[in-house]
Amino acid sequence: MDKWLNAPRSADGETLDLMMDMAVIFASLNVAVLVGLLYLYTRIAWRSRAVYPVGLIIFASMLLVQNLVTGYSYVMMTPFFGESVVPYLFAISLFEFGGLLALAKVTLWQ
Repeated sequence: MDKWLNAPRSADGETLDLMMDMAVIFASLNVAVLVGLLYLYTRIAWRSRAVYPVGLIIFASMLLVQNLVTGYSYVMMTPFFGESVVPYLFAISLFEFGGLLALAKVTLWQ
């Protein structure tokens, strides 16, 4: 990431375009991981009849909606983002993906 932040900027904003594309990709990957987690949490809630998995379903659903809106806004509003904000949008999507992978691993740990 440091390489991207310190890369020389070309006239057409190649580095920023790449970072924005990566932010959209990671937002899409977040959606995929959240759909998988929703499936797992629903199965757990159905089998156990416990309340805790229902809370996880609500949490994952809300985060799924947030990621769908985020991905859509990244695609539709890219021209309106300033150059200085793009690295932060990329970092947010990347770190959220890491957190969701950790949550998925803990969920699947047996």
